[in-house]
Amino acid sequence: MDRQVFAYSGILEPRPGEPGNLPLVEFALDLGRTRWLWDGAVRLCYVPTAVGDDPRAIAVHEQVFGDREDVEFSVLRLFPGPNVPDVRKHLLRQDVLLVEDGSLVNLLAVWRAHGLPEILTECWEEGIVLTGAGAGSQIWHAGGPTGSLSDQLEPLADGLRILPFSNGAHHDSPRRLRAPYRRMVARGELPAGYATEDGVGLHFVGTELEDAVTVRPKARAWHLQPNGRGGCTETPVDTRAL
Repeated sequence: MDRQVFAYSGILEPRPGEPGNLPLVEFALDLGRTRWLWDGAVRLCYVPTAVGDDPRAIAVHEQVFGDREDVEFSVLRLFPGPNVPDVRKHLLRQDVLLVEDGSLVNLLAVWRAHGLPEILTECWEEGIVLTGAGAGSQIWHAGGPTGSLSDQLEPLADGLRILPFSNGAHHDSPRRLRAPYRRMVARGELPAGYATEDGVGLHFVGTELEDAVTVRPKARAWHLQPNGRGGCTETPVDTRAL
């Protein structure tokens, strides 16, 4: 059974006529449907830890997915404590785990307190699709640039390391996000990795990049690595439109 991660950058401010983030989530749901040779509802668990289990974020996802006949929707809340009797059992019966954007630092701290890194690695090994945007994208990697420690971007090389690369989101923000990520890779503060512009997702099978998709014309993904001369080489990744 394939071990899969779909890491994407959400569209923070969709322009008129743009589809928003739903097509990217649908791509992940389609990956989850391929796990079994049956046409039942795909089991989707939304994990909003990075926003402190914000009821507003949960309500939005319940509105979008809660009444769909092709989706069996659930939420894993960890504040003030788990809302399911057995977290491991609940997560291992899913097809797709959707992790919300937010604070990468807080996400890691809470998950480690509840033993989720080991459980989520087991989920990945069982073929459950791991997906999310922003912090929900970076979490599966070795780390990435984050603003959740201070008002400045800092390197965090303490991700779950299911994927051995670093990861950057919103890479079409040249001064605020792109340039700092390049510097971190150049200095060796973060390992070589991949970055996505808003609306772009990367599909990994095992630890190999299988596909790059976008819901925005001309938006793309990038591979970053040290160039051996104190700088960073940034190579575009072939990206196809959904």
